[in-house]
Amino acid sequence: MIRRDADGVLTADGVRLDEVAARFGAPCYVYSRGVLESAYARLRAAFAPAELRYAVKANGNLEILRMLSGWGCGFDIVSGGELARVLEAGGDAEKTVFSGVGKSRAEVEFALRSNIGCFNAESAGEVGRIAEVAAELGVCGRVALRVIPDVDAETHPHLTTGLSGGKFGIPMADAAELARRMLESRHLEFAGLSCHLGSQIREAGIFGEAAARMAELAAELERAGVPVLQVDMGGGFAVAYREGESSCDAEECGRILFSHFDSGRTKLLVEPGRSLTAAMGVLLTRVEHVKSGGDGRGKVIIVDAGMNDLLRPALYDAYHRIVPVCAGSGNGGKELGVNKLGGDVGSGLGGSGGDALVAGPVCESADILGRERDLEVAEGDLLAILDVGAYGMTMASNYNARVRACEVLTEGGEFRLIRRRETMDDLLSAERL
Repeated sequence: MIRRDADGVLTADGVRLDEVAARFGAPCYVYSRGVLESAYARLRAAFAPAELRYAVKANGNLEILRMLSGWGCGFDIVSGGELARVLEAGGDAEKTVFSGVGKSRAEVEFALRSNIGCFNAESAGEVGRIAEVAAELGVCGRVALRVIPDVDAETHPHLTTGLSGGKFGIPMADAAELARRMLESRHLEFAGLSCHLGSQIREAGIFGEAAARMAELAAELERAGVPVLQVDMGGGFAVAYREGESSCDAEECGRILFSHFDSGRTKLLVEPGRSLTAAMGVLLTRVEHVKSGGDGRGKVIIVDAGMNDLLRPALYDAYHRIVPVCAGSGNGGKELGVNKLGGDVGSGLGGSGGDALVAGPVCESADILGRERDLEVAEGDLLAILDVGAYGMTMASNYNARVRACEVLTEGGEFRLIRRRETMDDLLSAERL
């Protein structure tokens, strides 16, 4: 777990994070095995007997995938590259679903040769492509139709995927005819239906509305003679990034799901991503400079982590708590960064309500990691950006020719490197032709 020790130092699984930074430097992503294991156990219990398919795009580190696979979790992928990561980590291709709107012929072939469990197809053209490649290989592709439930996830527009007019999914009205055509193909097996509303769904009722519409469509197909053996409800369960912010009640979502489907006759899948990995992650960053904002606008804290390390604040105006790693005595025992689905986020020390701007070194005005923060720091101090285990390192880039951070795993009072920091040679090697 992530908490402060008796000296006020932030720890993960009993490991002092200042010691991690002393050994591996900053910026540095640190992941708590304890937080991940706890989150997985909660979600597995909430949705049992539905099967979990972790959304690899949230965090594709091989060690994270190995742990989840070892606990019995399957995977949701959106590219051939993510499939390669699952296989490299020892994941089971048969427990993997391949989503995404733009699967290339090469990716379809790779997935079929790997014996992928199911494609979640998002257009009639994609269904045709899978059939063509399967015929060339002399195999049968298992395909579910990702439909548009037209349910508003009530989240950021860039995180909404379940409404008409976007790039994701097939209109529900087209599903029956497309499914019937699939039943006539010798190289396709119609698996069932899939949907995904988007990310940061806070209300169980929204998930329930989608489940009701999916159940109605499944019943319609069954009446038309099309068996629906599998329903994939996607994921998107919200975590709380701000103190006092609500997360999603996974237990209530599970109860609602099973009120609409009989798990004894329909295989149910759920695809958590952020809700599994967000809270396990901390990004360590060191203060480079502190300067005045001018005109009485507070201060600007320049740190060594930037938008190339953590894109979410620039991309979505996302909020992450930023706290000192060493807060001094009197703060011991306080737990931070633990998103309990259906519960609170733990203690405060979130640093909100001040006049400090936390900015990275990237040459962009958008490179702001936090605004209006209550932070008293000096050059060289170590800060922790919380809840970055999802869509943190996985979205990192080399913009401004910056090397990507290392990744460290904590477990049982010990820590180890699970991805080394890039070097300038890594960045230049592909161009030394």
